[in-house]
Amino acid sequence: MIVITGAAGFIGSCLLSKLNEAGFNDLVLVDDFTKTEKLRNIDRKQYSLKVDRSKFFNWLDKEHKLVQFIFHLGARTDTTEFDFKILNKLNLEYSKQVWQKCVKYGLPLVYASSAATYGGGEFGYDDEHTLCESLNPLNPYGISKNEFDKWALEQEGKPWFWTGLKFFNVYGPNEYHKGRMASVVFHAFNQLKEKGEMLLFRSHIKEYKDGEQKRDFIYVKDACEVMYFLMHNRKAENNGIYNLGTGIASSFNTLAEGLFEALGKNPELSYIDTPEDIRDKYQYFTEAKMDKLRSIGYDKSFRDLKAGIADYVKNYLVEGEVY
Repeated sequence: MIVITGAAGFIGSCLLSKLNEAGFNDLVLVDDFTKTEKLRNIDRKQYSLKVDRSKFFNWLDKEHKLVQFIFHLGARTDTTEFDFKILNKLNLEYSKQVWQKCVKYGLPLVYASSAATYGGGEFGYDDEHTLCESLNPLNPYGISKNEFDKWALEQEGKPWFWTGLKFFNVYGPNEYHKGRMASVVFHAFNQLKEKGEMLLFRSHIKEYKDGEQKRDFIYVKDACEVMYFLMHNRKAENNGIYNLGTGIASSFNTLAEGLFEALGKNPELSYIDTPEDIRDKYQYFTEAKMDKLRSIGYDKSFRDLKAGIADYVKNYLVEGEVY
């Protein structure tokens, strides 16, 4: 059995599809399944069991001998959530329990960290462990992820195989339920569909022109390929925290070009002020340093932004399909 927490969510459900495509069907899905807007992500998928996240640890205590691997992708991912009690419960304490169960039962673990841990990028985007203590995330979500990374590194008892993945800007199918937290690609597509034009955030600092803010955008299918690789390359010497981006920053203007090209439309682009509640915490540049992942043998290429957008738009967004 392979366990996926956050299995009905964006990345978790895409990993479920990837595993199904590879012939893995004995899967245990862990999530809050009362949130019905996510359930279409797991419709028509092959799996053995659904377990509510509140009952997962009791289930694992009884069934751990059947489990071969845990992907811990469940979290509160709202970067505008400022109630640290909620983030502490779902992102920090729950993750600590997952870790401790993996140590106790000898289970390999891949868990989701985030590029939000890097804050404004003043220390760069290097996934060396020594930098974790110095990082200054810009929001409570990023803080919760960095606190868990630091906690994990400090533990004497560790799973025999474990990796934490600092996901950069992930976009792709199955994010329909994410609301404000869905990717820029998703929101821009819907703006085009409804209004015939695309709105991007204006730059509020002189170093960047409007739309030239850059992010490392990674297509969700490529992120799943990395997780699949880690499941098949469980070596204790590779344990640790890794960036998961493409290693290439692309501008929001490039994103817009890719979306217009995928839809066969002439560009209609406007810029609006970044909302004040996130303006002082807005990242103008992110770019994953990917040497560490490459050094352990991951040699597949990542889609460039326009190629990822083309697949997303033509095969999923236009028809409202899930992966």
